[in-house]
Amino acid sequence: MRTIILAALAAATAITPVAASAQSYGEARRSQREVRESRRDLAEASAYGSRGDIREARRELRDDRREARQDWRDYRRTHRGVYTRPGYAGPRGYRYRPVAVGHRFAPAYYGRDYWVNDYARYRLPRPGYGYQRWVRYGNDVVLVDTRNGRTLQVYDRFFY
Repeated sequence: MRTIILAALAAATAITPVAASAQSYGEARRSQREVRESRRDLAEASAYGSRGDIREARRELRDDRREARQDWRDYRRTHRGVYTRPGYAGPRGYRYRPVAVGHRFAPAYYGRDYWVNDYARYRLPRPGYGYQRWVRYGNDVVLVDTRNGRTLQVYDRFFY
């Protein structure tokens, strides 16, 4: 049934050229949900179905993954300004090194100049109450305990 609907939708799109519209975050999430459903269908077909059922389930999963990737690319493309910030200028003697949870920063690295105050805009989790701050470190975002400089969480290559 899904393939018939997709074929009809593709035919309608081919007939009427429409400008590419920006994908919303909800549409990108919906396509991820379709991928999960297709995985379940494939598992069920592998357990109980015939070869034709398995082949069809694989094809649908592949198509859903492709659509999900495209939706996510469209979403990131339309929200590019959100994740792009001016170049990072670290403190004196700065040289980027990848960090992990537990790394200890010098106080110069988590000063006010490097705080990410609008964490909700970037869809970052709310920092814990008290002395935790989201800090930009190169193109990464790091959750730092400002009392001792310890890294609590790291998102690599967050900005580009």
